[in-house]
Amino acid sequence: MNLKKNDMTDSIEHTNKYHVLVEQISSAVSNAKKQVATAINSTLVETYWNIGKYIVEFEQDGQARAKYGEQLLVNLSKDLTALLGKGFSKSNLFNMRMFYTRFPIFQAVPGKLSWTLLSEIIRIDNELERNFYLAEAVNENWSSRQLIQQKEHGLFMQLALGKNKDQIMALAQKGNTIEKPEDIIKSTYTLDFLNIPEITYSENSLEDALIANIEHFLLELGKGFAFVGRQYRLTVDNSNYYADLVFYHIILKCYVVIDLKIGKVKHEDIGQMNMYLGYFAIDKNNTGDNPPIGIILAKEKDEVMVQYAMYGNNNNLFVSKYQLYLPEIEDLRKLLFQNLDRK
Repeated sequence: MNLKKNDMTDSIEHTNKYHVLVEQISSAVSNAKKQVATAINSTLVETYWNIGKYIVEFEQDGQARAKYGEQLLVNLSKDLTALLGKGFSKSNLFNMRMFYTRFPIFQAVPGKLSWTLLSEIIRIDNELERNFYLAEAVNENWSSRQLIQQKEHGLFMQLALGKNKDQIMALAQKGNTIEKPEDIIKSTYTLDFLNIPEITYSENSLEDALIANIEHFLLELGKGFAFVGRQYRLTVDNSNYYADLVFYHIILKCYVVIDLKIGKVKHEDIGQMNMYLGYFAIDKNNTGDNPPIGIILAKEKDEVMVQYAMYGNNNNLFVSKYQLYLPEIEDLRKLLFQNLDRK
């Protein structure tokens, strides 16, 4: 049976409305699930904080401490597991107790963070460092994998080295707020995810490996970076030059040019990068773009030579080092807090 034109139009409209209805219901259920998950997480975190409080208060009773001593968490783990099931291992109870001692006021705990993330953060002894990762986990919505990676790479120390005391305090309180080029620069970038042998690689193989692991590299660079291209051609006076890697920083609204050096950075490398920045500023920037940033990423860096070579040079040009292995976090921490004590 053939449908009349009006009937067909009504049928199409009915179908479209039905799809809208399906989308509305689907969206409502998805939002409800998210709200339930958020509520469950918030309740779980508060419950664990209360458990930590109960343990600390019990331990503060002299008679209880004398009777149970170091066996308290072991006995408590056995009894609670028998009564309530999983989730009450000795290590988890230890984390709950530490959670309360780190945050004696529950309202100071950000409500967005899961227990998995919080249990990683509360293990950090230094308060400044701990507060930084707390702020960044909230600001960047990190997964537990991302948080662990940034801790292992010493993100706080890498960003804090070279800053004065007030800047380090602000970094710890607010996380890494990006307002100027210096805010996206690290003194050292850790490229352990490349798995390149220390002695047998070239600049080309380093670049290939970074492109093959671009997701990891973007995480190491920090927030706001968008990949534009590799071996980016710049034509100046009929000669072609090639910038190794080019990014655009979404927050600072500018190009970021990275040149890779597998040895020690030389003064001519700095001159070449300065030319690249001039090219991007004059020929590539669009209306609203800010001056480009240049990063020379080298295996070695002579601080004195760099200081001389950059005298009077572009303020947006930076020389940083990279390493192919995880840093010694304790060495970085000692260096940072030694510098902090002097300032």
